[in-house]
Amino acid sequence: MTQPDSTLEISWSSHEPGSGAGNDAWMQNPCLSCGACCAHFRVSFYCGEIASADGGGMVPPELVVQVGPLRAAMKGTEIGNGRCVALRGEVGSPGVHCGIYEQRPSPCREFEPWLADGTPDADCQRVRARFGLPPLPALTQDDVDPPAHAA
Repeated sequence: MTQPDSTLEISWSSHEPGSGAGNDAWMQNPCLSCGACCAHFRVSFYCGEIASADGGGMVPPELVVQVGPLRAAMKGTEIGNGRCVALRGEVGSPGVHCGIYEQRPSPCREFEPWLADGTPDADCQRVRARFGLPPLPALTQDDVDPPAHAA
């Protein structure tokens, strides 16, 4: 007899300012009313992600600063503990969002507030606390799976 897989698959893949993520019907995406990471962590990435005339990359070049031969960072975050130039709104307030969401760099695309097992990311928890935001709860399978309905 096999055990069911208890790994949670969590992904916040679609967003427009002021709208929820695709799975918000049963679980709120905390990033859509937070912004703490965007106002604290250095957002550095490979310089190939910067938009260019030859069609490479997608991050607007006017919003980045070169931090190494092959590394760039979002302006405001280059030394850490700074607010990203693309963050709109106030940290912890409804409506806070990324002004370049569709063009955001890979660290922003890849960050997940919960680990695969449903425990909150420790860095997320620490930064939320720094801004006076409540900690995220651990998730259960019910938090990420839509409720089953009778046939």
